[in-house]
Amino acid sequence: MAAVLSDEAIDNLLADAESSGTPVDGVHGLLNRLTSRVLERALETEMTDHLGYEPGDPAGRGSGNSRNGRSAKTVATTAGPVNVTVPRDRNSTFAPQIVPKHSRRVGAIEDIILSLYARGLSTREIEAHLKEIYDINTSPALISKITDVVVDEITLWQNRPVDEVYPIVYVDAIRIRVRDRGSVTLKSAHLVVGVDVDGLKDVLGIWIAAEEGAKFWAHVLTQLRNRGLRDVLILCCDGLTGLPDAARSVFDKVTVQTCVVHVIRNTMRFISYGDRKKVATAMRHIYTAPGVAAAEIALKEFEQNFGQQYPGAIEVWKNAWNEFIPFLDYPAELRRIVYTTNLIESINYQLRKITKTRGHFPDDDAAMKLLFLGIRNISRKRGGASGTGTHGWKKALNFLVVEFPGRLT
Repeated sequence: MAAVLSDEAIDNLLADAESSGTPVDGVHGLLNRLTSRVLERALETEMTDHLGYEPGDPAGRGSGNSRNGRSAKTVATTAGPVNVTVPRDRNSTFAPQIVPKHSRRVGAIEDIILSLYARGLSTREIEAHLKEIYDINTSPALISKITDVVVDEITLWQNRPVDEVYPIVYVDAIRIRVRDRGSVTLKSAHLVVGVDVDGLKDVLGIWIAAEEGAKFWAHVLTQLRNRGLRDVLILCCDGLTGLPDAARSVFDKVTVQTCVVHVIRNTMRFISYGDRKKVATAMRHIYTAPGVAAAEIALKEFEQNFGQQYPGAIEVWKNAWNEFIPFLDYPAELRRIVYTTNLIESINYQLRKITKTRGHFPDDDAAMKLLFLGIRNISRKRGGASGTGTHGWKKALNFLVVEFPGRLT
């Protein structure tokens, strides 16, 4: 390669292109023509390997197969549309790999389409981008068909084996619009993220549903159990309807922990702007209490000070109390981890960026395809599974080993 692409050879190519008025890039440029020649030479090499003899070699006489001319085709590449001639054999058994039969795309074009789709571009926007940058003519239907190659990958991913035990599992959702039975409805795409014993997080699956309840969550958690999950120590969620009961029915020893940040946000919905600072200070005494008894005292004081003016705010805390108090028995290192579902919110933030550009999805499968590609893209940028974002995971894990004896081994 160094000899072929020497500075002298490149200088000669550039000089010839300049003298003939040939641009370096573009549809009829030097790079396009070089791509065409490289592809044709590669195809000729494949044909020689297929037949077992060089062109004009007497060894090919009586071999039972021989070259039979060429056929022209145009393929899309990152250098633009490229015209190539593909060799044929008399027995029609030649199946080229560099430019497969019936293929109109080579190189990284499909990867580019998948990458653009995973970043939230619509099929029409991708069509316009490919035309503008690579002068490639496509269609929304073709782009949708190309992105469908991940359908089998989604099925495998959604049914892959998982770890037997996750110390912490987070559950949260984003809202998406999906066409269903002729009308566009709001649905929830629920993400389940597990943190393993090394503190690394992994998206265990996505489940799309219009309604949630104990039956739906029992189905989700049973699927995870069938994939190998036998125990969850702490399930951190945002008071999702029916989830606590379903979790306890599938994993009888699980501790359900409501997201404290969501409790605070839900409380603030009832508070006037002028009182928010005072209320926030009063609530802080509840969730920073050293134990349950101190938190109960703080809640009573909170009710005495604001209960008459904001009864809805008090009701939020009382409704969440049973799933809030496990948090109070944890050390600071573990509290920081289960205090909020922000660990999963960071993923949801990225997914919202790519879904908000869509008015709606034609069906659940289309929504799942984009969400999966988005998660795959996030994982690649982060180098695979990423950490919990805390420096106290080892101390937290040591506490979990003592608090839940025998369940992490």
